[in-house]
Amino acid sequence: MKLKKFGSTEQKVYDLVRPVTDELGYYLWDVSYVKEGAMWYLRVFIDRDEGISIEDCERVTEPVNAVLDEADPIPQSYMLEVGSAGLERELVKEEHFQVCRGDTVRVRFIRSIDGEKEIVAELAGADREKVTVLLESGEEKSFPLSDVAFVKLWLDF
Repeated sequence: MKLKKFGSTEQKVYDLVRPVTDELGYYLWDVSYVKEGAMWYLRVFIDRDEGISIEDCERVTEPVNAVLDEADPIPQSYMLEVGSAGLERELVKEEHFQVCRGDTVRVRFIRSIDGEKEIVAELAGADREKVTVLLESGEEKSFPLSDVAFVKLWLDF
């Protein structure tokens, strides 16, 4: 796993959209610009402490669309989607690991480590090279990001 580095389009959009989401009281979790089939999708993921509703997505879509129309940072046509980052969202930026420190996460490995393909533990920290978790036993354990497929928030329903 590598920490996400925005492509130039994603970075431009992030920089344009962040002031809008901040002003509206939302946290801009991530921006994704991907091609699926013949269509390009620009996805803006938002969050806030109270959670995200359909009304929140609608509230953010209009001003985000206006800013993007004015700046026109993307030459081809695309579909704009504004949505929740999700309860079991993937942590992909250094900022995400800082915000979620102390939360329970699921760490999935690329190949088994000590006979385990994944673990669920408390997030103790991360940097550009490793993720560190606190196991139930109280032991702190670090794993190189090169061995990690993903890190996601974990909710035990």
